[in-house]
Amino acid sequence: MPQAGDSSPAAQRPSPGQLTVADLAAETVRTLTSGGVPRPRQDADALLAHVLGSPGPQDQVSDDAAHEVRALAARRAELRPLGHILGRARLGGVEVAVTEGVFAPLFPTERLLEWGLSAISEIRNPVVVDLCTGSAAVALAVAHARPDAQVHAVDLDEAALECARGNAAARAAAGDTPIVVHPGDVADGELLAALGGKVDLVLANPPYVPVGTEISPEFGTYHPERAIFAGADGLDVIRHVISRAGRLLRPGGALAIEHDDPQIEVVPGLLAESGLFGAGAGHRDQEDRPRYTTSFRK
Repeated sequence: MPQAGDSSPAAQRPSPGQLTVADLAAETVRTLTSGGVPRPRQDADALLAHVLGSPGPQDQVSDDAAHEVRALAARRAELRPLGHILGRARLGGVEVAVTEGVFAPLFPTERLLEWGLSAISEIRNPVVVDLCTGSAAVALAVAHARPDAQVHAVDLDEAALECARGNAAARAAAGDTPIVVHPGDVADGELLAALGGKVDLVLANPPYVPVGTEISPEFGTYHPERAIFAGADGLDVIRHVISRAGRLLRPGGALAIEHDDPQIEVVPGLLAESGLFGAGAGHRDQEDRPRYTTSFRK
């Protein structure tokens, strides 16, 4: 039984039959905050919407619904990825399924997507390649925003390919322009050879964490290692992305690569060393953290 002064979520629950959506939202935020979830309010809203839909804040919540929200919040407080808990994620106005063996799209990637769409805004029938596609969320968001685009999505992981193909089929059935999902490794010099010099935009959210780095369980425990870690300096895959993009892009074609904070100074140097790209520009995400680098093919 809670003691006097107990501030735990259980101690602050209203009496049965009196719980409102606002009460449950506040309780969920406390639960997520206590678990160290980075954006507790945003994730609490997502969990409540998943279970309740969109009721008003003063609507009452059934015991069964409250139990379901609390169970999901407890899993999120363990820092399990939100996309894995919900089984879906949204990016660029498109919802995709996300299985536990696949990287769950995160909201900072919205900025990379926005930049990419801006880079091709004046191009008719653009050709776009999404490397390290995972669930294909980025590729499908491009196809949704640009029905005239020819979009190719690439990954080497079987779980990711299965997820990407399922999402591609679902979005095509919903009326979006179909994308093409390719099995392939960015280390392969012949990857998408038929598109060499014809691509207008390459986007990539590759693994970029140095092996051995201690990171949040959300990424270090609950995501597949192949989607997170990339060699001793975290740049193994990024180097291949730059090389492949150099072969795929036409002169003037655009490239955007997502990465972590320390790499904001390194990736532009790799682009310059390749001899294939102009000066790289670093960009920040919604929380003002260095997040991705862009450049254009010479």
